Amino acid sequence: MLDAVRYVVDNGVKWANLPRDFPPYRRVHAFARRWQLTGLLAELHDRLRDKVRAREGRAPDPTAAIVDSQSVRAAANIPRATSGWDGGKRVGGRKRHLMVDCPGLVLVVLVTAASVQDRDAAVPLLERLRQTYFSIRLVWADGGYAGSLVDWAKERPRLTLDIVKRTDDTTGFVVLPRRWVVERTLSWLMRSRRLVRDYETLPAMHEAMVLWSMTMLMSGRLAGHRKGAFIPRQPAPSS
Repeated sequence: MLDAVRYVVDNGVKWANLPRDFPPYRRVHAFARRWQLTGLLAELHDRLRDKVRAREGRAPDPTAAIVDSQSVRAAANIPRATSGWDGGKRVGGRKRHLMVDCPGLVLVVLVTAASVQDRDAAVPLLERLRQTYFSIRLVWADGGYAGSLVDWAKERPRLTLDIVKRTDDTTGFVVLPRRWVVERTLSWLMRSRRLVRDYETLPAMHEAMVLWSMTMLMSGRLAGHRKGAFIPRQPAPSS
């Protein structure tokens, strides 16, 4: 079952197009949905993250995080009620908001319509972060999160929101401190073909696909594969 779900995430195929040596696709989809609803997927993801952090000599509980978002185009099956238009990126679909630790591992993920502003989505994102990780005190963000959100974060979830901005005299591509970490994580997710475009009817299932993608990356690291790699089980040739 795990291999089947990872096959879908890694290769981007439809559930109905799973190779025949996997279990029936309806059972695989029900399995993935059940793990998402019961929290088993989040527990698997968090345990793998703790192991990766320990392997890098870090404590299990992070003390700082980085936030950013990424807009992706939606497939034709996505309901209009949960999708929108990102005028800045000129993308119609959904937006995934990520909170990652200093090594770039996902702490919290939230999927909204692409029309939702980063500041608005950051409110439930920061609240979820505070409820789950009491050790975090500092969050780095880009200029899209500046403004009243900084004061709100200091008063409500008691988090310091540090805005990392480009200098006025900067031209061209520049690697900005801390912000590059979450941008690298977003590029990791794009290696999973299921996440290149949003095919999930429910935003919660899109969030689950992000977690599945990260479990593949982290399990590959712990197994000694090349950084960020996942080697899926190859289906047996049909007779």
